[in-house]
Amino acid sequence: MKILLTTLHAKYSHASLALPCLSAYCQDIPEVDITIREWTVNEPREHILRLIMAEGADLVAFSCYIWNIKETLRIVSDLKKISPHTRIVLGGPEASFGIFDLMHDNPAIDFVIKGEGEETFRSLIVSLTEEKSSSLHDRLAEIDNLFFRDGSDIVSGPLSRKNLELDRLPSPFKAGLVDFSKPLLYYETSRGCPFSCAFCLSSVEGGVRSFSMDRIKEDLLFLMDRGVAQIKLVDRTFNYDAGRADTIWEFILEHNRSSHFHFEISADLLTDKNLLTLSRVPKNTFRFEIGVQSASAATLEQVGRTADLSRIFANVRRLEAETTIELHLDLVAGLPDEDYAGFLGSLQAIADLKPDMIQIEPLKVLKGVPMRAIAAREGYAFSDSPPYTILHTPWLSYEDICRIETIGRLLDLFNKHDGFKTAFRILQRDRPFSGILDSMARRAGNENLSSMSCRRVFELFARLAEPLTDSYSRAVLHDALFFDHCLIEMPLMGRLPSFAVAQQGNCSWPALRELPGNLELPPDSRVKAFRYKFISDYRAEKGNEGAAMVTFVYISGAGRGLQVLTI
Repeated sequence: MKILLTTLHAKYSHASLALPCLSAYCQDIPEVDITIREWTVNEPREHILRLIMAEGADLVAFSCYIWNIKETLRIVSDLKKISPHTRIVLGGPEASFGIFDLMHDNPAIDFVIKGEGEETFRSLIVSLTEEKSSSLHDRLAEIDNLFFRDGSDIVSGPLSRKNLELDRLPSPFKAGLVDFSKPLLYYETSRGCPFSCAFCLSSVEGGVRSFSMDRIKEDLLFLMDRGVAQIKLVDRTFNYDAGRADTIWEFILEHNRSSHFHFEISADLLTDKNLLTLSRVPKNTFRFEIGVQSASAATLEQVGRTADLSRIFANVRRLEAETTIELHLDLVAGLPDEDYAGFLGSLQAIADLKPDMIQIEPLKVLKGVPMRAIAAREGYAFSDSPPYTILHTPWLSYEDICRIETIGRLLDLFNKHDGFKTAFRILQRDRPFSGILDSMARRAGNENLSSMSCRRVFELFARLAEPLTDSYSRAVLHDALFFDHCLIEMPLMGRLPSFAVAQQGNCSWPALRELPGNLELPPDSRVKAFRYKFISDYRAEKGNEGAAMVTFVYISGAGRGLQVLTI
């Protein structure tokens, strides 16, 4: 039997972990040939359909999420019409709830796997390949969490919460099933979550299971020895066990060569020993994503989120002061009892922590989560289609939600260009961060904020921020904004941002011989330079008074990206 495992990612850089795990767990089934193919939702459906058909698979299994379910179902429908005998299997979070309706509305689907997939998928494949005296129907009916068709009926095997013992799952990395060419690789050391947040699917999984420490170390060492650039751990709460987290962090510190690691953590669970270990992490090695979600304890309590906000804030301050770890803080807008003013208060509270990035998402009322019952009780309106984003709540109007979405998009744009740290520092002399973003979002309105060049993003920032300044402050803002621009991209003659065009006569592009002789440059690098006289020396945290001539040195090379030095 030839099997194709596939999914549609939101971006090319993403890579599946689910599909390699499924394949690894079925590798020893006789006479089964498994292939993994991954595409994106942005590729033409007709092209993907041709490539799927070219595989000649007897069974095609799709991993389904909120970002790909619509396109997946269209492909499934077309595939079944072209090849009626090809069996279609769906699994993943978006296929695990409302299964009877899903199969009723989409007759091309033969099987759906609910929840964790490895054991159920393996049992399905074995049943389809083994010769037994009992009928196929009887064999399928014995498989936990499998939904299938019995003539015109849709039936299921036993519904079970029994989970796989994780160490029984062979390493998909050592089996060569993971695409190492992608810039980002996903890895898990555990499944489940210790918390029961009403808006998260992890709340329905129950408990946490971990791979053994020996297995975790084997996989991590394999990945680090391979020189994987970006390793994103998908554990819902990596540091649910402080001692376990510390052991893994210590192991990475001992053996890591050049890999960068992303962890989702709960800051209030960090111990003094954790913080001592983390103080030794080299710069550009760890990134922490911390889901604060709201700065209102009353709001968090209503969605079952157990969090000690004062300890979260204290530990984030310690991470910022005592480590070089990159900190990303998350907010969810639209939780109970938080209106627009409350949201801005939460935004300001986490902005005061000075994280490297703030990420904002309007609440998504996912299928299968307790938040659906809360939404029904409180009178939420949310989209019937994925990703099920809220439309209005008793505390937020549709206009409020649109403005919050605009704030989130602006932050995403600004974060992609190093956060505009200097310009924001100037603006925050007179008003709070949340007020700045609120004013910018109101001015942006319904403007299209996608597909902008670096220069266009800087010009957008200038246009949205200018009404917040007087004539003198505006000149300082433009100066600081140009400093931020020079830190990430070398200005070119005739292509300066519009707010800096008037100062083109003050720009110069020195030759390399004009740079200091003791400047250390990597071998085989390309070097260019730019020089400009700023109103203040923004290289200092608060900006020194008095003009400062700054030379920016741009160093690039194959596989190194762009490095910018200031002298």
